[in-house]
Amino acid sequence: MNIPTKNIVWHQSTVTRTHREQINKHKSATLWFTGLSGAGKSTLAHAVEAQLAELQCRTFVLDGDNVRHGLCADLGFSKTERTENIRRISEMCKLFIESGIIILTAFISPFHEDRQRARNLMGDDFLEIYCQAPLAICEQRDVKGLYRRARAGEIPDFTGISSPYEIPNNPELIVNTYTQSIENSAHQVINLLRSRAIIPNL
Repeated sequence: MNIPTKNIVWHQSTVTRTHREQINKHKSATLWFTGLSGAGKSTLAHAVEAQLAELQCRTFVLDGDNVRHGLCADLGFSKTERTENIRRISEMCKLFIESGIIILTAFISPFHEDRQRARNLMGDDFLEIYCQAPLAICEQRDVKGLYRRARAGEIPDFTGISSPYEIPNNPELIVNTYTQSIENSAHQVINLLRSRAIIPNL
């Protein structure tokens, strides 16, 4: 999407990101949870946020369905529209990073190039977490009936059925959401944040 930038000037905030992080007593970052529908992205993101809240961290979860109710309500699910969906979310995450908080995203984000574009935008602040679960397990968890409808041809371009999911090549963390508890999975993510000195190592 080409947006004219003439007469648009970036305004620098008086309060810096570093100052906000000092107030919060932790650094900011984006935890980018990716995986098939039903892989446990939203469940894990909210579990991690709950643990971070206990540590007095400032956080916010961006959920795929919630974002499509507002910011991306005008987008469908073609490859082009999925790319635009992730572009908007990535830009929003960068603003959250500047605000000094830890942002957790739960989006399928099935394509390498879209996730790489998000990584390029956020740099070291982008932590990709692959929620690994076999397609068969995701279908068993399908409380919305989306996989059944996709296999019946009622939902076009459905990831894992009629549209591909491109597994991350080198994510910061792989969580086997089908073999371990949500508590253990969340603990893995917390350990990642501590190892990167994003939150204090208590």
